[in-house]
Amino acid sequence: MNTIPPRRGSGAVGVARSRLEGPGKVTGYVRYAADESVRDLAFGCLVTSPVARGRIRHIDISAVRDMPGVLDVIDHTNAPRLNPEAGSFFGPDGSLQLLQSDEVPYAGRPVALVVAETWEQAQRAVAELPIDYLEEPHDTAFSADHPAARPALDLFGPEANRGDLDTELAKSAVVVDERYRTPEEHCSAMEPHSATAWWDGVDLYAVDSNQGPWTVANALSALFDLDMKRVHIKAEHVGGGFGSKGLCGPQLILAVMAATRIGRPVRVTLSRNDVFLTTTIRPPTDQRVRIGADLDGRFRAIQHEAAFAISPLVEYIEGCTELTKTLYNANAIHTSLTAVPVDTVPPYSMRAPGAAPGSFALECAVDEVAERLGLDPIELRLRNEPTAGPVSGLPFSSREVAMCLREGARRFGWATRDHRPRVRREGGLLLGTGVAATSFSVGAFPSSASITAEIDGTFTVSIGASDIGTGARTALTAIAADALGVEIERIRPLRMADSDLGPAWSAGGSRGTTSWTWAVAEAAARLREQPTDATNPVTATADTTQLLGALADSERHAYSAVFAEVVVDPATGEIRVRRLLGMFAIGRVVNPLLARSQLIGGMIGGLSMALHEEGVRDPRTGRQVNADFAGYHIAAHADVPDIEADFVPDYEPGIPMGVKGAGEIGNVGTAAAIANAVWHATGARHRALPLRLDRVLETTTR
Repeated sequence: MNTIPPRRGSGAVGVARSRLEGPGKVTGYVRYAADESVRDLAFGCLVTSPVARGRIRHIDISAVRDMPGVLDVIDHTNAPRLNPEAGSFFGPDGSLQLLQSDEVPYAGRPVALVVAETWEQAQRAVAELPIDYLEEPHDTAFSADHPAARPALDLFGPEANRGDLDTELAKSAVVVDERYRTPEEHCSAMEPHSATAWWDGVDLYAVDSNQGPWTVANALSALFDLDMKRVHIKAEHVGGGFGSKGLCGPQLILAVMAATRIGRPVRVTLSRNDVFLTTTIRPPTDQRVRIGADLDGRFRAIQHEAAFAISPLVEYIEGCTELTKTLYNANAIHTSLTAVPVDTVPPYSMRAPGAAPGSFALECAVDEVAERLGLDPIELRLRNEPTAGPVSGLPFSSREVAMCLREGARRFGWATRDHRPRVRREGGLLLGTGVAATSFSVGAFPSSASITAEIDGTFTVSIGASDIGTGARTALTAIAADALGVEIERIRPLRMADSDLGPAWSAGGSRGTTSWTWAVAEAAARLREQPTDATNPVTATADTTQLLGALADSERHAYSAVFAEVVVDPATGEIRVRRLLGMFAIGRVVNPLLARSQLIGGMIGGLSMALHEEGVRDPRTGRQVNADFAGYHIAAHADVPDIEADFVPDYEPGIPMGVKGAGEIGNVGTAAAIANAVWHATGARHRALPLRLDRVLETTTR
């Protein structure tokens, strides 16, 4: 009987539970995009340009047309035409305009797709396809003083311009003025991008690896000038994304083109090399930070100027200065963002966009102020705690960064730290510790959800949310049980990750769980208001678009403090991270097991950013020279130390159940904490990532 109890918590939220799909993943039962069984399937393989800028003179399709299994070769001369105004969050997006002209805007741009009966046959034809290019001068040399540099788009609001910067710097007893640099970085998800597309009459269907089926379906319908109701995208299981699967990807666009031309289902799965060359990146940054402080450590002035690379194809904002507007108080706070167009694959949001490189610059600069003043780096941060948004003037909805710092210091044993550098030794090795405080903006975006009370007393939850490996279906099951006030066993397996289920925010921006929680909670509330029916299911649907407008105007952030201990071999330049501790304020924790896993994964990503990750381009050719995991290093098991992540009490008012996003705060600050620990170990500052052996060796042996 579909009796719906009055609103009361069921105790499902806050309990550590293993992910529901875990057994299916470890036994191979779960199917990812490239695993779906489809009848009469053909396979497409990309042809990418080795030229960084130029034009295609000729593609000799006749050379491969009669090769075994080849069904079609699609290039700019025969590809379906796309809507040039279609775009993404930042406006019209030229990166989506695949195979539309003979122009080559960057090395790695797809210039053709070979479709064959098998993947191996398509690959062989790709290797044999002759293409004649007209090379043109390219520019991949990013720098803050590039002649084409210009102010970045101000879509997220104006930059800070509070107080008289020059006067406050002149009055400061200590001024730190340094440049900090981060390289091109790649999302490196375990699952390569894959899509299978087919037509059923006038309806387009696809199984895709993406972070938001509804968002991708919306973009795809605009791109191909289709009625949104005729586009059906599923992404039930996704093997990581980190931002690279947040857009309508090349695998899906090309699969749809091929299915349209040959009238059969077509699967396009990117090789690992294709993923590096054709999917979005975190852009390189060059940041100048100036901080002026009194002798007691009070900040008078903070200036943060950040430059980042973009592509001429599409706008983008790497918001490196967001933390600077909210983390510390000062009489004057000035920030600016500069975009530098270069001929590379367009960047987009990679896990903790803006905040990850921005926190490296800001938190290293704050540590340098502590060094100059001879102050404890934690005490310096606490002395500059704001009571309201330093730039906005808005109240904080909650602010627990001080609690993160104090509790982390207690657990880490910070009180016994000798703040002088290069004093701790272990034989010939140097030991050091470092800290960084961080924040990441949180909130919610419009989403919809439906809940059906079934006649057997169970409930079916339907939402377009995407689980990209974070455990979203497990968390949402607990949220639904709590919102309905029923035992978690009464929640049926979620219907999710399907564009047909209605609008839902993507898994990104640390707003997925918050947005979906709100929609599920509202659907539960509406279901309770409906009359029960013992003989028929009862369904309630909610859309949070209007509700979001009633949210109080305030600064909403997740917070953390990250502590690191490193050991450095001055003879080889090798750095080993021995300990990482992160204390996090992420609102009410839905599932401590999954949240801790998210945060530890983020900290490992920050460690990888600090020590390894660097996309390298040949300045002569403009090509990426390390477009695979043999050349692009990421943290492996041997790099990962004892990592602890825990929570301080926190609750986000105004958001149902008091939740915040936990997806990106783990990344933010970790690289800075490690860099500060390396300074403490060696006495040498490193202001460019990654902390490569050669860089450390050069400074520690001087």
